[in-house]
Amino acid sequence: MSRNLIAILRGLTPDEALPVTECLIAAGITRIEVPLNSPDPLKSIESMVTSFGGDAEIGAGTVLEPEQVRNVKSAGGTLIVSPDCNPEVIRATKAEGMSSFPGVMTPTESFTALRNGADGLKFFPASLVGPDGLKALLAVLPKGTATYAVGGAGPDNFADWINVGAAGFGIGTALFKPGFSVEEIQDRANKIVSAYDKAVSASE
Repeated sequence: MSRNLIAILRGLTPDEALPVTECLIAAGITRIEVPLNSPDPLKSIESMVTSFGGDAEIGAGTVLEPEQVRNVKSAGGTLIVSPDCNPEVIRATKAEGMSSFPGVMTPTESFTALRNGADGLKFFPASLVGPDGLKALLAVLPKGTATYAVGGAGPDNFADWINVGAAGFGIGTALFKPGFSVEEIQDRANKIVSAYDKAVSASE
């Protein structure tokens, strides 16, 4: 099954890129972003796409400028995630035929992102919005809007978010930190996927 989980690999190095990507895909996480403030992120993205581009949607996070979008495209990435809502970045992403997930928190940012072509909305930091805040926003957002909770959403509260209508999650430090072994990442990924699947099943 395809899960609405995005792995956020902040601090990933090119040497770690392939073994980490392989273990995430094995666990069932097939959307992966390398934040651009990681060491040599474009090199990591390029090698990940070359080896696993057929098995996962791979791209960049912390994308703040249109030129960065084009750089990620050149590296083979197909996914652009941002911490903010920048219409220029969204439009550049869609012009390149890539998936756009800008960061939003307010109704104004949410509608601005959608009007400019965003594929989904990254509610960040989710801990400040909360499930109740997202529930209120979903009452006015277009039906079917893909909403992802990032920063404060994880295995312990997946169900709370899914029950109010969250479509998915971005998972960062609960999954990956620099220095984690591949075995630890694999274990964390397996537990996250299991908790997600359980929460989704319970909501159906």
